[in-house]
Amino acid sequence: MTPQTVDAIGRRGFAEDVYRGLALRHGKWLPAQYFYDDLGSALFEAITLLPEYGLTRADQRLLREHAGEIVEILGAVPLVAELGSGSGKKTRYLLEAVLRREAEYGGRGPVHYAPIDVSASALAACRTSFESMARVEISEWRLPYLEGLREVAARRVGSQPMLVLFLGSTIGNFAPDAAHKFLRDVRGLMRSGDALLLGADLVKPERQLLLAYDDPLGVTAAFNLNVLSRINRELAANFDLGGFRHEARWSAAESRIEMHLCASEAQEVRIDRLDLDVHFEPNESIWTESSYKFEPAGLVNMGRESGFGSAGQWIDVEWPFAETLLLARG
Repeated sequence: MTPQTVDAIGRRGFAEDVYRGLALRHGKWLPAQYFYDDLGSALFEAITLLPEYGLTRADQRLLREHAGEIVEILGAVPLVAELGSGSGKKTRYLLEAVLRREAEYGGRGPVHYAPIDVSASALAACRTSFESMARVEISEWRLPYLEGLREVAARRVGSQPMLVLFLGSTIGNFAPDAAHKFLRDVRGLMRSGDALLLGADLVKPERQLLLAYDDPLGVTAAFNLNVLSRINRELAANFDLGGFRHEARWSAAESRIEMHLCASEAQEVRIDRLDLDVHFEPNESIWTESSYKFEPAGLVNMGRESGFGSAGQWIDVEWPFAETLLLARG
């Protein structure tokens, strides 16, 4: 695939990544970020409602129960930026706590909330969710995480501090080295005294994890398969979705869940807009996502190594999950 081919498609990142991941003879892969087109975002919202997937409810419980404590540690929080906001449902608890503290201390200024997401439908849902909240100003950014945060940080007024939210254990989608680099890059866009609230799923029994990523209703399978449907739609491919099955695997050595799409039989797939033919052997897989699970102390250490100090950590006992508050050091 030439650069001119990619330019002609008009979707450079998606096209390049699909080509790089599927042109391999062995070890095919696709980046997890491409799950989240409009349909993928809707399917993920459905996943968060499944009884087997306790991660989102744990995240939400911690924010509901400890938002006031988190905001009290931080003090005034006039600017809140959220990386991968989705519909922003969980963030309401924090914004409400910010507004309550402002009222208690006589503050009357608005709180600026900047959701950052690649999904237009998620951002639209986010605006609908918050537009009724008085004294909350919203500016959506349909950009990747770091690009969006760079735009938000460049537009902050004066010396106002910023709280960055990275919830839902999205940090678990990064390999360890990449996670450290990502947090260092986030720190590079922050000032001393800014804060990062990092949500992360913790290690738990294998059976519990596998059910969370391979539910009996098949919603997660549909979410995984949708990435092939997206390639069909946007890159003129002919994937037969019935020829692939969803698999979740737990690697104890790497402390991660892996999601794969496995070919049921030998087959050839044509991707016209990439001028690419892809051969699959029986049971050959496309690795579509890694979801790393953490120990509480490991999250604090990762923050420290990335230029942050720890200001607090809260852990859900029903579904082991942690919210870690990290302060940007000078």
